[in-house]
Amino acid sequence: MGKKITGKDLINIGFPQNNTMNIALGQISRYRKKEKKERIITELQHVLANSEEYIGNGVWGKVVEGLIQPVQIKRNELRTNRAPFQIFGENEISEETKRQLYDALKLPISMAGALMPDAHSGYGLPIGGVLATHNAVIPYGVGVDIGCSMHLSLFDLPATYFNGKEHQLKNLLSEHTKFGMREQHKTKAEHAVLDSSLFKEIPFLKHLHGKAYQQIGTSGGGNHFVEFGIVDIDEGNELLSLKKGKYFGLLSHSGS
Repeated sequence: MGKKITGKDLINIGFPQNNTMNIALGQISRYRKKEKKERIITELQHVLANSEEYIGNGVWGKVVEGLIQPVQIKRNELRTNRAPFQIFGENEISEETKRQLYDALKLPISMAGALMPDAHSGYGLPIGGVLATHNAVIPYGVGVDIGCSMHLSLFDLPATYFNGKEHQLKNLLSEHTKFGMREQHKTKAEHAVLDSSLFKEIPFLKHLHGKAYQQIGTSGGGNHFVEFGIVDIDEGNELLSLKKGKYFGLLSHSGS
């Protein structure tokens, strides 16, 4: 018996030949890869024989879900016609990005789509793109940017607050956030989420507490940015409590 558990090993102990095997191998690689193969095989045999005992289990819960109710895979053909769409700022968007939207618009579930002016190619759907679907959710459609979004923060400060403080504001940004794929804070941040008991209760999170300390508040890479500026508030804006005038604001596009 080799050291690494394979799909063949799972088949030999009675695993169904469907996506449940992939889930099991993924959980083993993530949580149990340092343990002896014989021990894991014995435990998996018990999981197969007593599946209901492992419902909600931190390691084998997902495997049991697949054993009790296997995922039904249905293959659909792309439509020949695209769903309706709009592109804003088309001349500034790459052809690759547009092709990603065009392909997505041919999915049987697609109802409508759009590209924003800052759109760029993603892993499946364009980043900065919108796809409306019917009775369907595409988890991977958002790519791998967790919480990637645009934020506008308005401060109850007059526009004149910005004058003469450009250098100080730049220093604040450089000290409290980082840009780039591998940028991390050198000193630990303080935040209530880092004290959460979930880092001890969920197996997957146990090894990520240190990384969370280093990365919390970072802005990622790609087209992420932060900028200060002046915002004009018109009369009759029911969404804001500020009076008509010019105010100091912060606009950012980032992920965590």
